[in-house]
Amino acid sequence: MSQTERLPRTRTYLMCPPQHFTVEYAINPWMDTTAPVDAALAVEQWDLLRTTLVDLGHTVHVLDPVAGLPDMVYAANGAFSVDGTVYGARFRYPQRADEAVAHRAFYQDPAWRFADPEHVNEGEGDFAYLPGAHGGVILAGYGFRTEPAAHAEAQEMLGRPVVSLRLVDPAFYHLDTALAALDDHNVTYYPAAFSASAQRVLAQLFPDAVLADRADAEAFGLNLVSDGRHVVLNTEAIAMAEKVRAAGYHPVHVELTELKRGGGSVKCAVAELRR
Repeated sequence: MSQTERLPRTRTYLMCPPQHFTVEYAINPWMDTTAPVDAALAVEQWDLLRTTLVDLGHTVHVLDPVAGLPDMVYAANGAFSVDGTVYGARFRYPQRADEAVAHRAFYQDPAWRFADPEHVNEGEGDFAYLPGAHGGVILAGYGFRTEPAAHAEAQEMLGRPVVSLRLVDPAFYHLDTALAALDDHNVTYYPAAFSASAQRVLAQLFPDAVLADRADAEAFGLNLVSDGRHVVLNTEAIAMAEKVRAAGYHPVHVELTELKRGGGSVKCAVAELRR
């Protein structure tokens, strides 16, 4: 497929500014409490990401940050929405538990149907929705954060088939560090982040997927946001940008060095709102 055939679809996103962002605890391999965060630079980089998405024609809603919740900037983890139904998050670690409350408050608008979870899950950190693939399918990661039981719960709440994929490398602790939707039909992923069985499932479901290598994943090149044409990814993911360009997409770089200190990049900071 040529690049001219890659058509963007207008999206609506939710982001949370990093006014209180710091690394004061370590709950993933990327977090180093001895390395100080440049708070002003984090805000500047976050705002550039927000502006980039708006300039691409998308709508960005902003969730108010809460003091004492430094990881709220990773807005993708707070919930997962499909066709107006929101499956709320329930965080693995107590340091992040109250983020779920803030996200729940955002979805009190009557236009949303909010479903409280019983099982641990971390929102779009471990869920990805492809509306044009196989009639509309949810890919769901487990192994480090989200419980497998949450996959069945999400399927019941959202009414979409959920495919469970086991993550096996702690460096890629969320699905969104190892796999991303490039459009409504196709994905890119790093195979070795998944179990052998999960790799076979992904190969069967997405034979035309863009395959990444470990260097791409370690550069957070898979922690991207795509509208079907424009693929927004961090400036360090140079090789990943060339891979998506070769597949007909248009890479758009944004520098997010400060957010990487907490174990996230573009996708972690952006939740998609699907009504």
